[in-house]
Amino acid sequence: MADTVRRVEYFYVSVPNRPGEGARVLEALKQGGINLVAFSGFPEGRGSQLDFVPADPAAFKQFARKAKWRLTGPKRAFVISGEDRVGVVAELHAKLAGARINVTAVDAVCAGAGTYGALLWVAPKDFARAAKLLGAE
Repeated sequence: MADTVRRVEYFYVSVPNRPGEGARVLEALKQGGINLVAFSGFPEGRGSQLDFVPADPAAFKQFARKAKWRLTGPKRAFVISGEDRVGVVAELHAKLAGARINVTAVDAVCAGAGTYGALLWVAPKDFARAAKLLGAE
């Protein structure tokens, strides 16, 4: 199985860093029928940043507008998946490093059944070169 690299749009919102905020936002998306390709959340300043990679960015933006969320984006990232193997994320980093492209952030997981998945961010100025180098769709 070859790795699949997809260019994606992502958006983020800032929420208070307290119990239940992620659940509240994700439940709203569930009730709105919004499917996510990926989701990541982390502390940012005094709150938390929630990153969303929606399957349908237009529907996501419309939902966020109706929900009166202070949405940032769209921004761009890569969703990468493939057969899990030792060092696969190191391979991705090495490819980019060889082209002097800095990885801004990455989230990677073993997805089960011998597969892995990753969200990978680079600076906007490097996005097109990274896409070409990684063979992005």
